[in-house]
Amino acid sequence: MDDLKQIIRDIPDFPKKGIIFKDITTLLQDAKSYQRMVDLLAHRYIGQKIDKVVGVEARGFIIGSVLAYKLGAGVVLVRKPGKLPSETFSKTYQLEYGTDTLEIHKDAIKPGEKILIADDLLATGGTMAAVVDMVKQQGGEIVECCFMTELTFLEGRKRLPEGKVYSLLQF
Repeated sequence: MDDLKQIIRDIPDFPKKGIIFKDITTLLQDAKSYQRMVDLLAHRYIGQKIDKVVGVEARGFIIGSVLAYKLGAGVVLVRKPGKLPSETFSKTYQLEYGTDTLEIHKDAIKPGEKILIADDLLATGGTMAAVVDMVKQQGGEIVECCFMTELTFLEGRKRLPEGKVYSLLQF
């Protein structure tokens, strides 16, 4: 995995001073690395009969849609307020400084469906914890929360269901 980690570039002081941003676009631009990342993630879930993959705005769409394709599953989008055209269920959650809100279509997940939630990065876990709550409230059975990358020092996995978190690359 070190070869994939080395492709991800660090952007110092983005989006604000003191943060080192992990820029995954360099990995996504490299066709062989992108294919390898997708194949490694998908291999973990082949044969688990996943019904839907939930992708979290916006980079989670990139990871979630290709995983759904590989697994023969449907795709569900979790978006910022006002972006989904039909009736939605929303969840407001705490951020480090303030709050944010996400929405999902009310008819996106049927009770008992096996759900894989995908995003590019696990940091503090706040966004993913909100998505987990929305999936559970719709009756979805969470197979796992999967991430391309994880910033382990932020301990975001502590906010998510125990034993249901996987990250391909850890920093």
